[in-house]
Amino acid sequence: MEVGVVGKPNVGKSTFFKALTLADAEIANFPFTTIKPNVGVGYVRKNCVCREFNVECNPQNSLCVNGNRFIPVKLIDVAGLVPGAHEGKGLGNQFLDDLRRADALIHVVDVSGRTDDKGNPTEGHDPEFDIRFLEEEIDAWFYGILSKNWGKIFSKIRHLGKDMVTELTDQLSGLEVTEGDVKEAIQKAGLEGKTDWEDEDLKNFSSSLRRVSKSIILCGNKVDLDKENLDRLKAEYQMTPTCAEAELGLRLAAISGVIEYVPGDPGFQVLKEVSEKQKHALDFIRKEVLERFGSTGVQECLNTAVFDVLRQIVVYPVENENKLTDSKGNVLPDARLLPEGGTALDLAYKIHTDIGDKFIGAIDCRTRKKIGRDHVLRDGDVIKVIVRK
Repeated sequence: MEVGVVGKPNVGKSTFFKALTLADAEIANFPFTTIKPNVGVGYVRKNCVCREFNVECNPQNSLCVNGNRFIPVKLIDVAGLVPGAHEGKGLGNQFLDDLRRADALIHVVDVSGRTDDKGNPTEGHDPEFDIRFLEEEIDAWFYGILSKNWGKIFSKIRHLGKDMVTELTDQLSGLEVTEGDVKEAIQKAGLEGKTDWEDEDLKNFSSSLRRVSKSIILCGNKVDLDKENLDRLKAEYQMTPTCAEAELGLRLAAISGVIEYVPGDPGFQVLKEVSEKQKHALDFIRKEVLERFGSTGVQECLNTAVFDVLRQIVVYPVENENKLTDSKGNVLPDARLLPEGGTALDLAYKIHTDIGDKFIGAIDCRTRKKIGRDHVLRDGDVIKVIVRK
């Protein structure tokens, strides 16, 4: 699972990405062994089950702060978003290559309207243009791939009796598109049962497929500078008000020990004496961002992408069901993300292929009951996996 962060120049995309991945240095050796320059690790936030079980956890693959578990997620800093990217404009080819790997996209939009379509400083730019052109770029990209190969696809369906869904899935497999995505997109485009698609059908299917396979979470950034755009756009779009610059400032201040701040919290506590400049900056963040919007919005955007859009749950595997530990005595050591509907066997394979292959059962540590391979797990489950020796 990978979440892409996308946006045109000067909207705060790099600041947003940096704020989310700032904790890399703390546990970079745990989540991923190789991190490319445009890939980082962000952390989704969930209530940790340590308080429910009244234990003090010591996580190994994640973090626990004041009862909040932060679980690593791979982020892609998607390059080169400008109109015409599907034609290779700007860093268009790199943009599309990065995009194909993402399961969901966080689109950082300058909601204040102070950057034009190419990212140059301006006044009065309508951020709705930016929202739509990203959608149109992905639609055009999908359509370009399909239209170029449609004659071959249609010939196989008509003359060789090939299945429409299978052929489309094969054609789009390089875009991380699944058979389920294709089926749902055909249904939503109103094309079920129709095989002789016209050009307009291809366009409608491409747009439907984008909505199904590349969900976009809108991040209305620079909300502290906005006058009216957010209220107008929220009437039509689901958009999270965000101030990435404030989030980055708070995280840096927390790392330096100036404040106590947990990402996603509605406030912070000053721990040290600060200069007048620092005091002014912190007061501004408190009054103009946190008190107005409840948070900086950055953590909320990532949580929305992972939990609401990609529909992941958090499960805690342990080896000792009584002490909730691994073999080394670490309490609630790991927090694993699984898709909703994931089973005990899915968890076993998530831990390690060998554990999945040797799976014979599992124990629900709340109920102390044995569960089978097809048992559907719930968010917050603590599970001991049993393997044959």
